[in-house]
Amino acid sequence: MKEIEKFNAGRYESGYGYKYFIPETINNQWCWKDPSINKLLEKASIKLGELNSFSRLVPNIDLFIQLHVVKEAVVSSRIEGTQTRMDEAFLPATEIQPERRNDWKEVTNYIKAINSAIEKLQQLPISSRLIKLIHKELLNSVRGEHKLPGEYRKSQNWIGGISLADAKFIPPSHQYVEELMSDLEKFLNNEESDIPALIKIAIAHYQFETIHPFLDGNGRIGRLLITLFLVKEHILDKPLLYLSSYFEQRRDLYYDNLNNTRVKNDLLQWIKYFLVGIEQTSQKAVETLSSIIQLKEKLEQLFQQTYGKRSRNAIILLHALFENPFITIEQAAKICQVTYKSANDLVKLMQKDSILTEMTGQSRNRLFVFNSYISLFN
Repeated sequence: MKEIEKFNAGRYESGYGYKYFIPETINNQWCWKDPSINKLLEKASIKLGELNSFSRLVPNIDLFIQLHVVKEAVVSSRIEGTQTRMDEAFLPATEIQPERRNDWKEVTNYIKAINSAIEKLQQLPISSRLIKLIHKELLNSVRGEHKLPGEYRKSQNWIGGISLADAKFIPPSHQYVEELMSDLEKFLNNEESDIPALIKIAIAHYQFETIHPFLDGNGRIGRLLITLFLVKEHILDKPLLYLSSYFEQRRDLYYDNLNNTRVKNDLLQWIKYFLVGIEQTSQKAVETLSSIIQLKEKLEQLFQQTYGKRSRNAIILLHALFENPFITIEQAAKICQVTYKSANDLVKLMQKDSILTEMTGQSRNRLFVFNSYISLFN
């Protein structure tokens, strides 16, 4: 039994002209004396439970998950320096300006990686195998493609600064990575441990970011692991909670809390910060889902009252827009199984009611966006 208040983060060892940090292993039974942890844990658990219950009440919840995934991909990638906006993430590559395509590709890779990871959870535990598969997908044909996609690093990396000489933090030497990741994997899958799941994933996220096992993509994979763990543990039925927005709000606070855990052995403060994030993010996710339901009901009512014979197809198209809020006339015709002219007339009607907005300014190959839906996630 190890007390969080007596946490020892690790030790430094010397490399060639620099010192790297080796974190202590975490696969232990953890306890704490500070009562404020219990209170924060209770608040976070209640809000997370509300989110999960709410998601069960939402009809066709899978329609709305994709936009949560896209938002996470955009925000998590933005923390790493990409500039893609949410509306751009849905567009085909041909609609993206050439100078923005690398950023766009990184975000679309992340969307694929999240969706693939959720699917693979059905067969695989949260393990090095799963983590490497996600990483390979994340770095496929982007700027990090030469940085060992799907493999743990085989050289030293660093965080902050332009070299090892002025780095803000230097993770453990690559020779320790497999051993440390094995310990992390055992910790996440330790069924004999009775540590509350939210405390477990808080500690695991800190440890993953400290090991920094890849040459690139560590931040995005580390943040995604939080959601995967909550789904795998059946705390969430659906992948609806992502902490990247919380971390991005005060990025300096996120990095300071991680760093203080290493420098000051202050794991307690990190856990407090993490639990507040779970509580606040769960609350926001519930509010977003509530707004989506209201929007859906309002528009379905509008269609039934004013669209006459077109109301059925309008509702079919609306459901498709909740999954992907961008559409062409050709796609609308295919979804509703009607002629191009009928689809065009329906889209015109939805434009008139400010449901769809044409965004290309072209007479051909026009693209329409469901702005009121996207705005709920901004």
